[in-house]
Amino acid sequence: MKTQVTFSQAVEGYLLAANARHLSQNTLLEYTSTFRKFLKYTGSDPPIGDITIHQMEKFLANQPVSKKTILNYHTGLSALWTWAVDESLVNEHIMHKIKRPKPEKRSIVPYSESDIKMMLGAISHSKFYTRPGKNESRHSVLHQERNRAIILILLDTGIRASELCNLRINRVDLQNQRLTVLGKGSKERTIPFSARTGQTIWRYLTQRKDDDIGDPLFVTIHGRQITRDQVLKAMKRIGDRVGIEGVNLHRFRHTFAINYLRNGGDPWSLQMILGHSTMEMVKTYLAIAQTDLDKNHKLASPVDNWRL
Repeated sequence: MKTQVTFSQAVEGYLLAANARHLSQNTLLEYTSTFRKFLKYTGSDPPIGDITIHQMEKFLANQPVSKKTILNYHTGLSALWTWAVDESLVNEHIMHKIKRPKPEKRSIVPYSESDIKMMLGAISHSKFYTRPGKNESRHSVLHQERNRAIILILLDTGIRASELCNLRINRVDLQNQRLTVLGKGSKERTIPFSARTGQTIWRYLTQRKDDDIGDPLFVTIHGRQITRDQVLKAMKRIGDRVGIEGVNLHRFRHTFAINYLRNGGDPWSLQMILGHSTMEMVKTYLAIAQTDLDKNHKLASPVDNWRL
């Protein structure tokens, strides 16, 4: 066993192999962050073959993060150890002996129609504020058309935030009202969007000067591809202006999915649009939509209302 290969050297080799397999850049960034955290925790760079189950369990147990994040750490480290076993750098796959944590089931709270309308209404101006000796006022803000297009695309297609950030201009077909994204596992899928969303994207693109069709669809003020964190900050600021709490990007995906089912969409096409490999998450959305139907039936039932 090549115990002289340090953890950081093993990481370097693994990332080369992962790039050769065309693993998604988002996945690699997440894994790399986990590897750095482990190195920082150890305070050294031990040979990967000398790292014990106890050390790894201690690392995972001492991370002040959610169970979902710990599961992500476990997944990244497990991928590294699988590669290290294949390369004969370690004798055993220690991650297989460490139980995968079960993440908490978080409640799914979609945005309401009112939430979305208030957010769209708060895109163009700041909150009202007062200055000494001045009347209450507010100012216009940057990226109005960009942020409007982001909200409508997320709401109208249910794509993931990472997929939104990676969109290129030439992957959006305004004429046929479709966009193409590269999802998890490098799986490509094409998703329709509404004419209203198409108009908003067109309006935003008319403000872009000297752009190439291969450029990112959404950019910063400096023309760089927008990041997930930058999108989240922009949406949180918009939500804050109108008092909407718990603004996050995945809520748009939930909102799309639940309303798709509420409005007559079928679960199988929803699975394809969302890019899920199984129906598990779609079944959760179905249960929520069914609860709504049950409530609406109680309110609207002619038998109950006419007291027959």
